[in-house]
Amino acid sequence: MKWTLTGARALPLMLSVSVALGLMMIGCSPALNWRSVPLPEAAITITLPCKPDQATRTVELAGAPVELAMTGCDADGATLAVSHTALADPSQAGAALMHWRAAVLANLGPAAAASATDTPYTPTGVLPLPQSVRTVVQGQRADGSAVSAQGVWFARAVGPQVRLYHAVVYTAKPRPEVADTFFAGIAFQ
Repeated sequence: MKWTLTGARALPLMLSVSVALGLMMIGCSPALNWRSVPLPEAAITITLPCKPDQATRTVELAGAPVELAMTGCDADGATLAVSHTALADPSQAGAALMHWRAAVLANLGPAAAASATDTPYTPTGVLPLPQSVRTVVQGQRADGSAVSAQGVWFARAVGPQVRLYHAVVYTAKPRPEVADTFFAGIAFQ
């Protein structure tokens, strides 16, 4: 018996197969060539879809200067980055995460904080702080163009110190599949 689909019966099947294949290939897009990037000074390995750039600068975080290191890249219309720092006073971890989140949202425009939605971010190995969150927000870039941001903030004990982390994905329109892949690629050493 030979199976053939023609006409109106073939179109729904072909569309279903095309959609399924397209969804399977989202994470494997040539523009998103995911690779492991170890960050030994942060005691993590991250997964990025492009060759990363790195920078370090001193910033104020919850009233104290800290050395903030960032690793990130741009690929397929998305900017992905991880920032991290050691905290001098571990008892300030929650306040520092809250301050860091507020500063990021402030950079996304005056309406960003009101539109932000948070969910707890508590993978194994993260300190159980209420300020450890995943935030989804719509905002504006400095040039006024729309931006969608998905970020996580968390702290963890690394030896005798507490380290703070922020990972973020910026895109013109929401791309939760990119953020999900990026955040799932954070591995603790």
